[in-house]
Amino acid sequence: MTFRSAVITFPGSNCDRDMADALEKISGTAPHRVWHGDDALPDGLDFIALPGGFSYGDYLRSGAMAARSHIMQAVIAAAGRGVPVLGVCNGFQVLTESGLLPGALMRNAGIRFVCRDVKLTVENNQSLFTSGYGAGQEILIPVAHHDGNYFADADTLDRLEGEGRVAFRYAESVNGSARNIAGVLNAAGNVLGMMPHPERMIEPEQGGTDGRALFESAIRGLVGA
Repeated sequence: MTFRSAVITFPGSNCDRDMADALEKISGTAPHRVWHGDDALPDGLDFIALPGGFSYGDYLRSGAMAARSHIMQAVIAAAGRGVPVLGVCNGFQVLTESGLLPGALMRNAGIRFVCRDVKLTVENNQSLFTSGYGAGQEILIPVAHHDGNYFADADTLDRLEGEGRVAFRYAESVNGSARNIAGVLNAAGNVLGMMPHPERMIEPEQGGTDGRALFESAIRGLVGA
């Protein structure tokens, strides 16, 4: 069965090609490339990815303008139908700004851009995106962001923890994120936002392959590959 995916590109996206390459190399099928001004997504998609970058130059707030682009209405509708959506870095910011995920991404503690490999702990390995990892497994994934400080009020954080919706946690403080949260799921489990870049860690030549299992988990869960 063919895996049908799409990568959304906004003005200022700079990781869309990385994401597309990762999806093609792991699934064997090139994703559809969708422009932010399009009104509709291709039919029959199995997976949608919102890549990293600096959409619209990060004006207003990171992801705020992209969240109101034409294509996001179709993405929101697809997520509501159960289509898996992965947002990485700027994509995570877009997911929070569009209301698909709770919380917000603020400036890093210390107001510094962080670009390095970081250790993550897999907090929930029962989701579509994380079933290829072990519970509590420590993985190495790169980050590259200036606004990755995850914030939510205490009640929201408690709910995320209690419902198992914290997918990944930083092994140590990287950007000031509340409770060291690096990635969260929506209530249905079909939307994942994370600041670290799994698409940049899928081949040994990139320094490791710890990001590969995320894509393999989703593909296996969706098409049985």
